[in-house]
Amino acid sequence: MRVARSYFCALITISTAAPVLFCISSETYLCGKPSVTRTATDSAVASIGWIWCKIYMTSLTINDTPYVVEIEPETPLLWVLRDTLQLTGTKYGCGAGLCGACTVHIDGMVERSCQVPIGDLDGTVVTTIEGIGSPEALTVLQQEWVAGQVAQCGYCQSGQIMQATALLRENAQPTDDDIDAAMSGNLCRCGTYPRLRAAIHAAAKRMGE
Repeated sequence: MRVARSYFCALITISTAAPVLFCISSETYLCGKPSVTRTATDSAVASIGWIWCKIYMTSLTINDTPYVVEIEPETPLLWVLRDTLQLTGTKYGCGAGLCGACTVHIDGMVERSCQVPIGDLDGTVVTTIEGIGSPEALTVLQQEWVAGQVAQCGYCQSGQIMQATALLRENAQPTDDDIDAAMSGNLCRCGTYPRLRAAIHAAAKRMGE
Protein backbone atom coordinates (compact mmCIF):
# COMPACT_ATOMS: atom_id res chain seq x y z
CA MET A 1 0.00 0.00 0.00
CA ARG A 2 1.31 3.44 -0.86
CA VAL A 3 0.05 7.00 -0.98
CA ALA A 4 -1.55 7.71 -4.34
CA ARG A 5 -2.32 11.40 -3.89
CA SER A 6 -2.26 14.05 -1.19
CA TYR A 7 -4.67 16.94 -0.78
CA PHE A 8 -4.44 20.17 1.17
CA CYS A 9 -7.84 20.51 2.78
CA ALA A 10 -9.76 23.05 4.79
CA LEU A 11 -11.73 21.64 7.70
CA ILE A 12 -14.57 24.10 8.25
CA THR A 13 -16.71 23.79 11.37
CA ILE A 14 -20.18 25.23 10.88
CA SER A 15 -22.26 25.98 13.95
CA THR A 16 -25.38 24.44 12.43
CA ALA A 17 -23.87 21.31 10.90
CA ALA A 18 -21.12 18.72 11.15
CA PRO A 19 -17.58 19.72 10.12
CA VAL A 20 -17.11 19.86 6.35
CA LEU A 21 -13.88 19.15 4.49
CA PHE A 22 -13.06 21.13 1.32
CA CYS A 23 -10.02 19.89 -0.62
CA ILE A 24 -7.96 21.90 -3.07
CA SER A 25 -8.04 19.59 -6.08
CA SER A 26 -10.14 18.76 -9.12
CA GLU A 27 -12.27 16.53 -6.87
CA THR A 28 -13.61 16.94 -3.35
CA TYR A 29 -12.63 14.20 -0.92
CA LEU A 30 -13.24 13.51 2.73
CA CYS A 31 -9.89 11.83 3.33
CA GLY A 32 -10.56 9.59 0.35
CA LYS A 33 -14.36 9.54 0.38
CA PRO A 34 -16.47 11.94 -1.70
CA SER A 35 -17.95 14.62 0.53
CA VAL A 36 -21.01 16.81 0.12
CA THR A 37 -20.23 20.43 -0.62
CA ARG A 38 -22.06 22.86 1.67
CA THR A 39 -22.48 26.63 1.47
CA ALA A 40 -22.28 28.61 4.69
CA THR A 41 -22.60 32.25 5.56
CA ASP A 42 -19.71 33.98 7.31
CA SER A 43 -21.71 34.14 10.54
CA ALA A 44 -22.21 30.36 10.53
CA VAL A 45 -18.53 29.53 10.26
CA ALA A 46 -17.17 28.71 13.71
CA SER A 47 -13.60 27.73 12.77
CA ILE A 48 -11.32 26.88 9.86
CA GLY A 49 -8.33 24.56 10.03
CA TRP A 50 -5.99 23.06 7.44
CA ILE A 51 -5.04 19.38 7.24
CA TRP A 52 -3.43 17.01 4.77
CA CYS A 53 -5.59 14.21 3.40
CA LYS A 54 -4.10 11.18 1.68
CA ILE A 55 -5.63 8.63 -0.64
CA TYR A 56 -3.93 5.24 -0.51
CA MET A 57 -3.34 2.82 -3.36
CA THR A 58 -3.65 -0.93 -2.80
CA SER A 59 -2.68 -3.43 -5.50
CA LEU A 60 -4.20 -6.90 -5.36
CA THR A 61 -5.50 -9.68 -7.58
CA ILE A 62 -9.18 -10.62 -7.45
CA ASN A 63 -10.44 -13.64 -9.38
CA ASP A 64 -7.27 -13.66 -11.52
CA THR A 65 -7.70 -9.99 -12.45
CA PRO A 66 -5.23 -7.37 -11.15
CA TYR A 67 -6.73 -4.29 -9.51
CA VAL A 68 -5.35 -1.06 -8.11
CA VAL A 69 -7.76 0.42 -5.59
CA GLU A 70 -7.49 4.01 -4.35
CA ILE A 71 -9.40 4.22 -1.08
CA GLU A 72 -8.91 4.63 2.64
CA PRO A 73 -6.90 1.70 4.02
CA GLU A 74 -9.43 1.08 6.81
CA THR A 75 -12.22 0.36 4.32
CA PRO A 76 -13.41 -3.27 4.70
CA LEU A 77 -12.74 -5.51 1.71
CA LEU A 78 -16.47 -6.26 1.54
CA TRP A 79 -17.31 -2.66 0.59
CA VAL A 80 -14.47 -2.48 -1.91
CA LEU A 81 -15.83 -5.60 -3.60
CA ARG A 82 -19.45 -4.52 -3.61
CA ASP A 83 -19.35 -0.73 -3.96
CA THR A 84 -16.07 -0.02 -5.75
CA LEU A 85 -15.62 -3.08 -7.98
CA GLN A 86 -19.31 -4.05 -8.32
CA LEU A 87 -18.61 -7.67 -7.35
CA THR A 88 -21.88 -8.07 -5.50
CA GLY A 89 -21.91 -11.85 -5.09
CA THR A 90 -20.28 -11.43 -1.68
CA LYS A 91 -23.05 -10.46 0.74
CA TYR A 92 -23.31 -8.26 3.80
CA GLY A 93 -24.84 -10.16 6.69
CA CYS A 94 -23.89 -9.04 10.17
CA GLY A 95 -20.86 -6.77 9.71
CA ALA A 96 -19.14 -8.48 12.64
CA GLY A 97 -17.66 -11.59 11.02
CA LEU A 98 -20.19 -13.86 12.78
CA CYS A 99 -22.54 -15.08 10.03
CA GLY A 100 -20.26 -16.04 7.13
CA ALA A 101 -22.30 -14.35 4.38
CA CYS A 102 -19.28 -12.31 3.28
CA THR A 103 -16.82 -15.24 3.11
CA VAL A 104 -14.01 -15.01 0.55
CA HIS A 105 -10.60 -16.65 0.11
CA ILE A 106 -7.47 -14.56 0.65
CA ASP A 107 -4.27 -16.29 -0.43
CA GLY A 108 -6.24 -19.53 -0.24
CA MET A 109 -7.46 -18.98 3.31
CA VAL A 110 -11.08 -18.46 4.34
CA GLU A 111 -11.72 -14.93 5.58
CA ARG A 112 -14.74 -12.77 6.45
CA SER A 113 -14.40 -9.82 4.11
CA CYS A 114 -16.33 -7.47 6.40
CA GLN A 115 -13.47 -7.75 8.91
CA VAL A 116 -10.46 -7.35 6.61
CA PRO A 117 -9.27 -3.78 5.85
CA ILE A 118 -8.22 -3.24 2.25
CA GLY A 119 -4.96 -1.67 3.43
CA ASP A 120 -3.80 -5.07 4.71
CA LEU A 121 -4.23 -6.73 1.32
CA ASP A 122 -1.52 -5.19 -0.85
CA GLY A 123 -0.05 -7.96 -3.01
CA THR A 124 -2.61 -10.59 -2.00
CA VAL A 125 -4.78 -12.87 -4.12
CA VAL A 126 -8.51 -12.77 -3.40
CA THR A 127 -11.15 -15.18 -4.68
CA THR A 128 -14.85 -14.36 -4.43
CA ILE A 129 -17.89 -16.37 -5.44
CA GLU A 130 -17.58 -14.85 -8.93
CA GLY A 131 -14.27 -16.70 -9.26
CA ILE A 132 -15.76 -20.08 -8.30
CA GLY A 133 -17.26 -21.53 -11.46
CA SER A 134 -19.71 -19.66 -13.69
CA PRO A 135 -23.34 -20.08 -14.77
CA GLU A 136 -22.06 -21.84 -17.90
CA ALA A 137 -19.50 -23.99 -16.08
CA LEU A 138 -20.51 -24.75 -12.50
CA THR A 139 -18.06 -26.51 -10.22
CA VAL A 140 -18.94 -30.02 -9.04
CA LEU A 141 -19.92 -28.57 -5.68
CA GLN A 142 -22.19 -25.99 -7.29
CA GLN A 143 -23.79 -28.68 -9.45
CA GLU A 144 -24.59 -30.73 -6.36
CA TRP A 145 -25.84 -27.58 -4.64
CA VAL A 146 -28.37 -27.13 -7.43
CA ALA A 147 -29.25 -30.82 -7.64
CA GLY A 148 -29.88 -30.96 -3.90
CA GLN A 149 -31.90 -27.75 -3.93
CA VAL A 150 -29.81 -26.43 -1.06
CA ALA A 151 -30.75 -22.78 -1.48
CA GLN A 152 -34.03 -21.43 -0.15
CA CYS A 153 -33.87 -17.62 0.03
CA GLY A 154 -30.28 -17.90 -1.24
CA TYR A 155 -28.82 -14.94 0.60
CA CYS A 156 -26.19 -16.87 2.52
CA GLN A 157 -25.31 -19.25 -0.29
CA SER A 158 -22.26 -17.50 -1.73
CA GLY A 159 -20.61 -17.58 1.68
CA GLN A 160 -21.67 -21.20 2.22
CA ILE A 161 -20.17 -22.28 -1.11
CA MET A 162 -16.93 -20.41 -0.46
CA GLN A 163 -16.59 -22.15 2.92
CA ALA A 164 -17.50 -25.57 1.51
CA THR A 165 -15.07 -25.14 -1.39
CA ALA A 166 -12.26 -24.52 1.06
CA LEU A 167 -13.32 -27.54 3.11
CA LEU A 168 -13.18 -29.91 0.12
CA ARG A 169 -9.82 -28.52 -0.91
CA GLU A 170 -8.40 -29.39 2.51
CA ASN A 171 -10.40 -32.56 3.19
CA ALA A 172 -11.42 -34.61 0.18
CA GLN A 173 -13.69 -36.97 2.15
CA PRO A 174 -15.13 -35.08 5.11
CA THR A 175 -17.33 -36.79 7.67
CA ASP A 176 -20.55 -35.28 9.02
CA ASP A 177 -18.57 -33.98 12.00
CA ASP A 178 -15.95 -32.46 9.69
CA ILE A 179 -18.63 -30.68 7.70
CA ASP A 180 -20.46 -29.44 10.78
CA ALA A 181 -17.23 -28.10 12.27
CA ALA A 182 -16.13 -26.36 9.06
CA MET A 183 -19.54 -24.88 8.29
CA SER A 184 -20.51 -23.90 11.84
CA GLY A 185 -19.60 -20.24 11.28
CA ASN A 186 -21.85 -19.94 8.23
CA LEU A 187 -25.42 -19.34 9.31
CA CYS A 188 -28.47 -20.23 7.23
CA ARG A 189 -31.66 -18.56 8.42
CA CYS A 190 -33.68 -20.97 6.28
CA GLY A 191 -32.17 -23.95 8.13
CA THR A 192 -31.06 -25.97 5.10
CA TYR A 193 -28.16 -27.59 6.94
CA PRO A 194 -29.15 -31.23 6.12
CA ARG A 195 -29.29 -30.42 2.38
CA LEU A 196 -26.04 -28.52 2.62
CA ARG A 197 -24.33 -31.49 4.28
CA ALA A 198 -25.72 -33.89 1.67
CA ALA A 199 -24.52 -31.70 -1.21
CA ILE A 200 -20.98 -31.58 0.21
CA HIS A 201 -20.95 -35.38 0.58
CA ALA A 202 -22.22 -35.82 -2.99
CA ALA A 203 -19.58 -33.42 -4.36
CA ALA A 204 -16.83 -35.19 -2.40
CA LYS A 205 -17.91 -38.55 -3.82
CA ARG A 206 -17.88 -37.28 -7.40
CA MET A 207 -14.59 -35.47 -7.00
CA GLY A 208 -13.01 -38.63 -5.61
CA GLU A 209 -14.07 -40.86 -8.51
